[in-house]
Amino acid sequence: MVAAAAESKPRTERIDRIVRDLVPSASQLTRLVLGQARGEISRSEGGILRTLSDGPRRVTELAELEGLAQPTTTVLIKELERRGCVERSRDPEDGRAVLVSLTPLGGSALERYRAQYRALLRERIAAMPEEQIEALENAVGALESLVVAVR
Repeated sequence: MVAAAAESKPRTERIDRIVRDLVPSASQLTRLVLGQARGEISRSEGGILRTLSDGPRRVTELAELEGLAQPTTTVLIKELERRGCVERSRDPEDGRAVLVSLTPLGGSALERYRAQYRALLRERIAAMPEEQIEALENAVGALESLVVAVR
């Protein structure tokens, strides 16, 4: 039924709706899910830990990747360092620069954070009708393709 309704609208109209609604809807879902999955780390801290799970980064690079001001990122890193989730070291390629790395404790905190929001999503999705689950499954694949295209 959804496919038939979509096919009755012109392609450009469907694309315009996606362009208008995709980012706000995804952002709202992210805020709601992460807001309900309260834990030991904040959404911003979770983003930093997630980025660091790909390897050490400079503070300026972390700020840029996370869309945060550098002073905000520095405060978050200091707090994460205080709790043993990250550590700082000198960049071997540039002794003036500092690299921030994820510690095993930080990796564990990130996994607990992920487990909390995944459990919340799993519960909500399990309550949905099968056709909506299938639509979400297809949407995940499409979003992954879109991420690659936007990079």
